[in-house]
Amino acid sequence: MICDLHCHTKFSDGSLGIEDIISQAKRTGVQLLSITDHDTMSSFSRADVLGQRDGVKILHGVELSAWDKQRDSKVHILCYAPRKPERLEGLCQKSCEIRKACSKEMIAKVMEKFPITIESILKHTTSSKSIFKQHIMRALIDYGYALEFYGELDHELFNPATGCCYVEREYPEVNFVIDLIHTAGGAAVLAHPAQYDNMALLEELAVKGKIDGVEIDHYSADENYRRELRALAEKYDLIKTGGSDFHGLYNSVPTHLGSETTAEEEVQRIIRLTSAKR
Repeated sequence: MICDLHCHTKFSDGSLGIEDIISQAKRTGVQLLSITDHDTMSSFSRADVLGQRDGVKILHGVELSAWDKQRDSKVHILCYAPRKPERLEGLCQKSCEIRKACSKEMIAKVMEKFPITIESILKHTTSSKSIFKQHIMRALIDYGYALEFYGELDHELFNPATGCCYVEREYPEVNFVIDLIHTAGGAAVLAHPAQYDNMALLEELAVKGKIDGVEIDHYSADENYRRELRALAEKYDLIKTGGSDFHGLYNSVPTHLGSETTAEEEVQRIIRLTSAKR
């Protein structure tokens, strides 16, 4: 069974709707899919209906924003199959508000440099629960100030270390987020640790028995990094996942549904873990 446990729709920072995502999953042979939009579970009920229609199994998921206070860095935690998702609604709302506040500051900075309107940005966010920098870049592309989402202008404006328009704030503390996932009856998986250099945090969480799994197969991790992650996962008996992290037009690298996958036995571990919490 081909299982892709990481992708995004228009509800967060993807360019395609749920129907397009699930239809494309069917065409590419993905048999089990988890839509993991950032800090929103808006896809759950609709994905179930469309998945049943197209013969694609759906595993409920959400990618939650968090913060590693000890290392002062961003963390993403994938939550799978929460039995009581309503317990995550407040967390999702808080993180979306933080992101919106950052984005509004970034928009103000960008509009000081480029004669674009806020409407030209917001028209790309009509389905999203937040505003993402991809939406700002899309407006800049619309008006000819750039030809690509992740080129020189994106680096100049939004590089986390040097971007003149980049704004970041702390998200909820990572241990709090993981505890809340477990309270909701879900499985907590550390997303793409290579992307935010979260290896030390991963081992810390694994030693404490706080994290259930780690996303190993992701485009941000080279083979050496994946070997390190697999060794750590084996050492601490963590669930090993993988996913395309598909965003459609907003992909930062070429990737497609099913380009990275999770073994069926690892999906079964998630299901057994979350079923046991019932």
